[in-house]
Amino acid sequence: MTVSSTPFIPGIINLRDVGGYPTAEGGHVAKGRLYRSGQLNFEDAAGRAAFASLGVTTVFDLRSADERRSRPDCVPAGVNQHHLDVLADHKTSLAAHLVDLYKDPVAANELLRSGTIQQHYLDTYTHLVGSAAACAAYRQMFTQIAELNGPALFHCTAGKDRTGWAAAALLTLLGVPQQVVLEDYLLSAEPVVAWFQPYLDRFAAGGGNQELLKPVFSVEPAYLAASMRQVELKFGSMQGYFQVGLGLSEVVIQRLRMCMLG
Repeated sequence: MTVSSTPFIPGIINLRDVGGYPTAEGGHVAKGRLYRSGQLNFEDAAGRAAFASLGVTTVFDLRSADERRSRPDCVPAGVNQHHLDVLADHKTSLAAHLVDLYKDPVAANELLRSGTIQQHYLDTYTHLVGSAAACAAYRQMFTQIAELNGPALFHCTAGKDRTGWAAAALLTLLGVPQQVVLEDYLLSAEPVVAWFQPYLDRFAAGGGNQELLKPVFSVEPAYLAASMRQVELKFGSMQGYFQVGLGLSEVVIQRLRMCMLG
């Protein structure tokens, strides 16, 4: 699998270029046009300068209002920011409350052992495909990406669920083979667990089992498979998802392809 290189920038979790992958038709996804990440909390001026060097002109923040208030993005002046709450109608989603889990290790241990967490994530990934809020948010994001003149970035808190689905859907639409799409999705596992290690340590210090909690902060093939299955059930194909589910016209979809394919 060809993975595009993206510089490490302190203060940004799970940052990478969406581009660099080959398509089944012999083309490739263009580099330097679209990035994906977790929250943008730069540690110092060097981090802000490194981010500015990417040339990003537009940021799509897929987090909830509460997430944005507690950890607001820090971006260079002049960058356009769009707040699109993908989980606005799914308030109990753990994807929007990851950092809260460590606060009650005993209760979390019981919940994790019950298997409820995995089912919750499977439901969330199904929800990402068909809910009104998710479709509205992704519709706006992809419509604007198709019209952009400069590089853009989309992100959530960890860059693995809301962001992970958006990247997987787009790469599939562009013709990237499904095995490569899955491998790209799974790249979020290591950086996200590393980023949240202080929370895992705090969880363990309070009597929690880190190994039980790690899957919550990672990604699983079954989660992405749940979204893909929902696409097939509701829309028949990824093209159908973008046209019917997100309501994008064929013109916009073609512009999106032209924008993203090198």
